[in-house]
Amino acid sequence: MITEIKADAADRMGKSVQALAQTLKKLRTGRAHPSLVDHLTVDYYGAEVPLSQVANIAVEDARTLSITPWEKNMVPVIEKAIINANLGLNPNTAGTVIRVPLPPLTEERRRDLARLVKQEAEQGKVAVRNVRRDALNDLRDALKEKMINEDEHRQAETQIQELTDKYVAQVDQVSDEKQKEIMDF
Repeated sequence: MITEIKADAADRMGKSVQALAQTLKKLRTGRAHPSLVDHLTVDYYGAEVPLSQVANIAVEDARTLSITPWEKNMVPVIEKAIINANLGLNPNTAGTVIRVPLPPLTEERRRDLARLVKQEAEQGKVAVRNVRRDALNDLRDALKEKMINEDEHRQAETQIQELTDKYVAQVDQVSDEKQKEIMDF
């Protein structure tokens, strides 16, 4: 019983950290990276399809992404998707290759992005703490139903808190790495 609760809590806390990492990947750091446009979808014969399934996304240099569609008729559709995404990017087309230059980030914009990273990290911590709350409620219910005794309950609570501390530290680590990446120029 206790093992299942701890395993479920660890799994859910891990997913919270992964979700934070995925969210932070979408933030622009000043360096070209395919994940900046990975989440975009384009209209491909009436269906919304991820950009990576209709084109090759590559890093041309530190400040330029190149997108090569599999089909020539996808060029204007991909350009429109990038412009409509409000990423502050202006694609340039040369034949079938779309180049997306990344403008350098200003100091003020870097601070704003760092602040945004802190907010996302705080939401990640809240998600981890919500998982802890659910696990502690499950333990309390098990204690009320006499499935576990007081000692097991206290020991499990301590273990759940240790899990929480571990995953909150992971959230901090992911956040610190992203902030460092943003502030390096």
